[in-house]
Amino acid sequence: MNSKKIAQDTAKVLQDYLTYQAVKVIVAQLTETNPGEAIWLRQYSSDGKLQDGERYIEGLMSELEGKKLVMRILTVRDNLAEQVLEYLPEMVSSSIKQANLAHRRHLLERLTQSSTPADNAESGLDANEYSDENK
Repeated sequence: MNSKKIAQDTAKVLQDYLTYQAVKVIVAQLTETNPGEAIWLRQYSSDGKLQDGERYIEGLMSELEGKKLVMRILTVRDNLAEQVLEYLPEMVSSSIKQANLAHRRHLLERLTQSSTPADNAESGLDANEYSDENK
């Protein structure tokens, strides 16, 4: 397992997600202050360009309307990162531990359930054969 590569991939996913969230915040703000620009940004962002945050920003810089928005997106993304990253390590660790515990509990419940006649039918045993074998 290459922990450094996993960390790099995770950072990239988080960076792309924070770009998406920054655009979402800005669209909401623009809806109140400049509806035309909000519509333009929403339409520009709607065709999957936000999957790669860095490519999205590069593309936005090449658009006349987008040039005005790039600095705003970068600023909001930076602010979101500062706010979120402080809590993230503990939240992710705690969430994974809780989810793993719930999944292990569920798996253990499934593994320890007693056999039912339906289970026996699936395994090819007839209910009468099963009861005869246990006498």
